[in-house]
Amino acid sequence: MAKRNSQAAKSAARERLRQERERQAKRAKIKRQVIVAGSIVGVLAIAGGISYAVVQGNKPGYWDAAKDDKLVKPANTTGTNGTNVVIGESGAKKTLVMYEDPRCPVCAQFEQTVGATVDKGVEDGKYKIEYVGATFLDNGLGGEGSKNALSALGAALNVSPEAFLEYKTAMYSAKWHPEESDDKFKDDSYLIEVADTVPALKGNAKFQNAVKNGTFDKWALEMSAKFDDSGVSGTPTLKMDGKTLTGSDGKNAPMTVADFNTAIEAALKA
Repeated sequence: MAKRNSQAAKSAARERLRQERERQAKRAKIKRQVIVAGSIVGVLAIAGGISYAVVQGNKPGYWDAAKDDKLVKPANTTGTNGTNVVIGESGAKKTLVMYEDPRCPVCAQFEQTVGATVDKGVEDGKYKIEYVGATFLDNGLGGEGSKNALSALGAALNVSPEAFLEYKTAMYSAKWHPEESDDKFKDDSYLIEVADTVPALKGNAKFQNAVKNGTFDKWALEMSAKFDDSGVSGTPTLKMDGKTLTGSDGKNAPMTVADFNTAIEAALKA
């Protein structure tokens, strides 16, 4: 495995990044920019979504280097870069495409409120789910938690689709999902702690090594690029047959079970 993919190299890169952030934090101009960016994100979160367009920034050096790593595709994926993640019964005629960023607070709200209903529809064979992971909040808020969490989700998917869904639910849960300004998901140990709540991942050495060694870091970047190319402007976003599902406001993702059921039933009949 490449040197930069070792846990030691990964930790060293993150330490350099931490030191650089501390230097930047001393600059008043940067501090003002962070405050303004945080205010914008907070307003957008209240409105029901995080906007991709307004959260741009510099990428951490470790992840720049990871672009050149050898691509390892998780099991249970298809497509040239393994970025087609479709879960559900093959006989289901419709596919619900879900765009989410692991650090997104509105995605967490959606998952906590509507996630079980979405999963029930998959279990009942009403539709399949195609998952598209985003990482743009790392750029706007600073950090690498979205990318690191997406890589860990790849490690869970490598175990099974069920482990992936359960791990995603745990990540977004009220207990484990941090504030978007708190980059907890950058820490492998925290991601493994969350994973220990999922039976298939608890004490799973293969999964844990994949997280620590960054086995699916390159894949996470490829998945993020898929989101960037999708034309989607915020998360969470739900689509079926190319059409965006919205709640009663006609703009944002359905954030209640009632709104979701209304939107999905209409989409399934279309």
